[in-house]
Amino acid sequence: MSAADITTVTVTVQPETSEHGKLLAPTGIPTPYQTPLSFSVSGGAFSLTGETTTGQMAALIEPSGDSPVTLTYRFAGTAGHYPEALFRPRVTRFTRAAAELVRDARRIAEDARDEHAAIAAIVNDTAEKFTYGHPATKYYDGLDAIPHLGCGLTEGSCVDINTYLIAALRSAGFEAGYVTGYFFPAEKNGCCDDMHCWVVSRHDGAVLEWDIAHHLKMGRRDICCGLNPKPGSRVAVAHSMGLDFPALQIHALKLIAEPVWLTGDGKTEKARLGIRMHGTSSESARQLAAG
Repeated sequence: MSAADITTVTVTVQPETSEHGKLLAPTGIPTPYQTPLSFSVSGGAFSLTGETTTGQMAALIEPSGDSPVTLTYRFAGTAGHYPEALFRPRVTRFTRAAAELVRDARRIAEDARDEHAAIAAIVNDTAEKFTYGHPATKYYDGLDAIPHLGCGLTEGSCVDINTYLIAALRSAGFEAGYVTGYFFPAEKNGCCDDMHCWVVSRHDGAVLEWDIAHHLKMGRRDICCGLNPKPGSRVAVAHSMGLDFPALQIHALKLIAEPVWLTGDGKTEKARLGIRMHGTSSESARQLAAG
C-alpha cells in the first residue's frame, strides 16, 4: 500500500483550565470508501471502552499534563462496508417517531412509484421542511419522540435534519443509518471546524448516502444521493444515536463524533479542537470527483 492510499486525520484537543477529567472519543469505522488502519494518542494515555447498543469501541483518554492532546486516525483508501449495526433500529428518544410522523412517512412511501423512489421522496420531503442553521433550541428538545414537522421551515443543523430523516425512513420500513465524522471543504486546504454527519439508506442491496445539509448550504433543495455535493473529502469515525457507555455512567448519549470531556456525572462537555487532514487517499479523491 502506497502513501497515496493513506489518509491521516489529526484532532488536537486544547487543554482546559476547569476541572475536566478524561476525554471520550470515537476510534473510526469502515465504509465503502475507507478502512481504519490505526488510532493513536499523544499527550495522554488511553484505553478502550465499549458502547453496548452498537458494539462500537471508543477511546477513554487521560491527558498527561497541561499540553494539548492529539488524536491521530489513519485510513486506507480501500473499500470496506458500513457496520451492520448501523442499520439496526433501536428505540431511543432520538430515533422514535411520533405517530403523525409515522403516518406521513408511510403515506409518502405509498404514493411513490417504487421503493427506491419512496426513499428519495422521503429525503426530499425532509429537505423541504428545513433551513440550515444551528438553533439554540432543537425542535425535538424535551420530547420523547421525533415530532412531525408540518408547514413552514424549521431551522436545523446536519444533526437535526438527519435525526428527522432517520425517523422518517425507518417509519416507512426502510433500513437507514446515521454516520458521524469530519468533512474537509476543498477550499479549506485540509482543515475543518467541527464534526459532520450524513445518512445511509439500504434497500435491495443498494446502499446510498444522503447529505441534505450540504445541499441546503449550497442553496439546493433537489437532493440527490451521493457524497460531497459540496466539494471536499470526508472520513467516518462513528455511527448511530442514543449511545450507552455503562462503565462511564453515560446513557442515551445523542452521538459521538468529536472528542468530548467527561464531567464525572454521566454528562459530556464540548472540547476546543483543531482538526486537520494530512494527505487525501486515492479513494477520497474519487469521492470528490464523483461528488
